[in-house]
Amino acid sequence: MQTTLEILTHPLLDDVKHGFFTRKGGASSGLFAGLNCGRRSTDQADMVVVNRARVAQAMGVAPEFLATVKQVHSADVVTLAEGDDVAQVRDIKADGIVTRRGDVALAVLTADCQPILLADGKAGVIGACHAGWRGAMAGVIEATVQAMRDLGADDIHAVIGPSISQAAYEVGEDFMEDFLVEDPGYHRFFCGGPNGRPLFNLPGFGLMKLRDLGVEAEWSGHCTYSDPARFFSYRRATHEGQVDYGRLISAISL
Repeated sequence: MQTTLEILTHPLLDDVKHGFFTRKGGASSGLFAGLNCGRRSTDQADMVVVNRARVAQAMGVAPEFLATVKQVHSADVVTLAEGDDVAQVRDIKADGIVTRRGDVALAVLTADCQPILLADGKAGVIGACHAGWRGAMAGVIEATVQAMRDLGADDIHAVIGPSISQAAYEVGEDFMEDFLVEDPGYHRFFCGGPNGRPLFNLPGFGLMKLRDLGVEAEWSGHCTYSDPARFFSYRRATHEGQVDYGRLISAISL
């Protein structure tokens, strides 16, 4: 079984250790073949433990110090302080996590939503957030950046990892209307699709949010939907009639 991990990095985050992990190199099989790190998936629990341990090793931390939260598409952010129990943090409902600790790796799980890794290496502050359209609309990006600034971050850089691209993200008119009610200017994140339905630019929306906050930001350019060999995708699994799907992991540490 292949055990070589594929870890995507970006020069904007060169001053910290980070990685957007693809599905390659994992222990899971079947629908979850590869590096499925979703504890709430129906994959074999022991395989998920093995996969997460491989990620922790790649990030240079003990498996118990791979810090994740219970993601619920919210705007809530956890600040992981010295002495906090990482295992307990995993059960906190939130979609962002920030820290100054050097003994942990922060991680988020995605399968089309945006995994955003953020850092101010000079200040020694890192963050990670899970930003689907609900979380991004609710303010999880702003909340994560603010939590980092509360810890002393000033010059924050951010990278949006593999996410569903606009070409693959067909939505309904009511979906688009919800955005336009929030801000008519959001029309620029929609275009007409081949089926006469709008296509939504999720990474573009995330980049706008980050840059409006004064954060230098880029998208990795990888589409989860269109590359099944490398990425899990909730939407692709749904279109194929699959009963479940794997979760990608993205991690960052000082």
